Amino acid sequence: MSQHGQSYKDIVIRQFKKNTPAVVSIYIIFSIFTLALTADFIANDKPLTCVIEGERYFPVFKELNVKMGFSKWQSELLNADWKNIVYDSVVWPLVPYLPTSLDYRARYHSPRPGHWLGTDQIGRDVLSGMIHGTRVALAVGLISMGIAILIGVALGAIAGYFGGLADMLLQRVIEIMMTIPTFFLIVTVVAFYPGGGIWLIMVIIGLTSWPGVARFTRAEFLKVRNMDYVTAAEALGFSSTRTIFRHVLPNAIAPVLVISAFGIASAILTESALSFLGFGSASTVSWGSILSVARGATYAWWMAVFPGTAIFITVTVYNLLGEGLRDALDPRLK
Repeated sequence: MSQHGQSYKDIVIRQFKKNTPAVVSIYIIFSIFTLALTADFIANDKPLTCVIEGERYFPVFKELNVKMGFSKWQSELLNADWKNIVYDSVVWPLVPYLPTSLDYRARYHSPRPGHWLGTDQIGRDVLSGMIHGTRVALAVGLISMGIAILIGVALGAIAGYFGGLADMLLQRVIEIMMTIPTFFLIVTVVAFYPGGGIWLIMVIIGLTSWPGVARFTRAEFLKVRNMDYVTAAEALGFSSTRTIFRHVLPNAIAPVLVISAFGIASAILTESALSFLGFGSASTVSWGSILSVARGATYAWWMAVFPGTAIFITVTVYNLLGEGLRDALDPRLK
């Protein structure tokens, strides 16, 4: 407990709430998550609900169940052309297109009713691509940093707690990893395995991002391992595993949270850059892949402005969150 009966957690929360940009970033990130989770219900070429010949259907829900293997389409609706069915009544999503839906009559249309953010060179709706692209951005950031955290925390904990040879070896590996231009390494691997898809990109970003996590974790373990409560745990005969997970790691995790926020922003920017340069997944619509279309059509300003703005806002709010966490978790506030 700290002065005035406040715990460290209370102080961190109070300090974080004082940082207005960081608090606003939390709300924006929550909005992005909500948009990603509800993308199928906002932008889809199937109705949310409809009545055909007196029978009610929920095509979007049905499609989700089919994808998860919980259901199958009725034979008469298996290859249905939902746009041309005669309905008794129908409720469409706000954006009645998937990112892959084609409208050949509206190629390179600027923003207008029906295509509120315009279309690309083959008539795909930009707004639908932007909405579904939030899933790619969040998945890349969270999964790649999840991989980096698993590797980095494990290696950093071993090096910082046990020291000696393990610490020396990790330091040399980190030094080597830091000298490698990771972006060009990712480009090279993706170029050699073009069919790997978005999962390959996430794995590679994760496997090249762990040194920073390991370095911060090691530093925290070096600081915490000599504290009285750790020494007491060892004196009581607790195993190294129990001491690490029950006593050291919970008190050394704060810097990992900070670097994770910055890492998510970096991962999103890396994937966007790869897609922009044509090294992304051809089967996945992302903000970077939408942005890449603008290279061949400089007059289609909407193809650059909207995905570019989304990337800028998302990367900025994660960086603001990281800075807010860093300031709130300052050890001097304990």
